Amino acid sequence: MIVALIVACEVGFWVLLAVGLSLRYLARKPRAGLAVLLLEPVLELVLLVVTAIDLKNGAQADWKHGLAAVYIGFSVGLGHSTITWADQRFAHRFAGGPPPVKPPKYGRARTLHEWKTAARWCLAAAVAAGLLQAAAWYVGDSGDTSSLRAWQTKMLLVIGVNVVIAVSYTIWPKRRS
Repeated sequence: MIVALIVACEVGFWVLLAVGLSLRYLARKPRAGLAVLLLEPVLELVLLVVTAIDLKNGAQADWKHGLAAVYIGFSVGLGHSTITWADQRFAHRFAGGPPPVKPPKYGRARTLHEWKTAARWCLAAAVAAGLLQAAAWYVGDSGDTSSLRAWQTKMLLVIGVNVVIAVSYTIWPKRRS
């Protein structure tokens, strides 16, 4: 059930995004579009509540519960930038807006861009790791939390990879050829 809910939340995210942007730009109802876009966090809240209820009802904490925490974390860390990305493209394509902003290619601006990107990914992984820890505490000593711990290790890897990438751009900034 948890995996089906995660899939439903992901589909719901893109449906709400499409409806919200369509209302904003095609129907020229920016307030209605904003109201629909503000429903996005409700999906993650529902997933969090259902996952907690599932664990409370005695379900064994496994990879599905870990995946739910990771999905929520990544929605928190990357959701806003994804909506902004889609908004720029939708406005340009359907409402005569300016072309989408492209990330800088070289120098200090590129390094700063990489650090901002790494910060979003690190936030996502940190929120996921925090939710995984909360789930482990919630389950307590009575249950097996090894799958939750495995997900936490993966989140540390995500943080590490993103920091290494950002540091590499700091040490060796990309230059024009």
